[in-house]
Amino acid sequence: MKKLLIVGCGDIALRALPQLARAYQVFGLVRSPAQAERIAALGAKPIAGDLDDPATLTPLAALADLVLHLAPPADGGECDQRSANLIAALAPRPPERLVYISTSGVYGDCGGAWVDEDRPLAPQTARGARRADAERALLAWGAQCGAAVAVLRVPGIYAAERLPLAQLRRGAPVLRAEDDVYTNHIHAEDLAAICGKALESAAAGRVYNASDDSEMKMGDYFDLVADRAGLPRPPRVARAAAEAGAISEGLLSFMRESRRLVNARMKAELGVRLRYPTVYEGVPKRAAG
Repeated sequence: MKKLLIVGCGDIALRALPQLARAYQVFGLVRSPAQAERIAALGAKPIAGDLDDPATLTPLAALADLVLHLAPPADGGECDQRSANLIAALAPRPPERLVYISTSGVYGDCGGAWVDEDRPLAPQTARGARRADAERALLAWGAQCGAAVAVLRVPGIYAAERLPLAQLRRGAPVLRAEDDVYTNHIHAEDLAAICGKALESAAAGRVYNASDDSEMKMGDYFDLVADRAGLPRPPRVARAAAEAGAISEGLLSFMRESRRLVNARMKAELGVRLRYPTVYEGVPKRAAG
């Protein structure tokens, strides 16, 4: 049985673990006892370490045949030092395959165009730049050492527990239709399954848009969530009002980018069949509570 190392044992890793633990001997890099307990309960062996502290990563050398890298970059700068530290730790014996979970934010604003994996990267935020840096470093390292590195570019992840309900309850506004942007989505359970598919068969140096089939603007998504939860739909504002402070800067940064992801490569090459093809199947009906 091959050994799999999971780096970044958050929500997606926990969703993927029951299936992965049946196929691999799984190790998980953890920073806290609570994390260790959670992954151990799902069949993984915890390995204590911190991507921000290279000295703690020595146990990773020659540990695994496969690596699932789900850890986000740190919050500052335009480079992903965490991925650089991971590369250094794995260098003594590189894995056969490493799958890195990136973001569709590396494309930047595409004016609502359809975007496939061959589109040049043009991140507009430091967050996107850090992910682009990680992609470049990992792909170059894989080509140099012979590890089959593949990248999943992931859009907005949602699930019953990952919906913008708090924002809807606050009555926070979204953009009016004529100013709105296309957004992209993937259900957390589908992403967990895609990770498993990529670990099985992703090609070396290959990039995949890990997105569902939804073609939707952001405000319409918020309307759908509100309707399903029995909450009022959010008010709509003009972009000028949003830029003047009507919408928080954190959310507004996403509203400055518009694109529609093409997921044909993911389906054709990885054999992905989405459980939730669009948000209409994935967003549950429930009481607002």
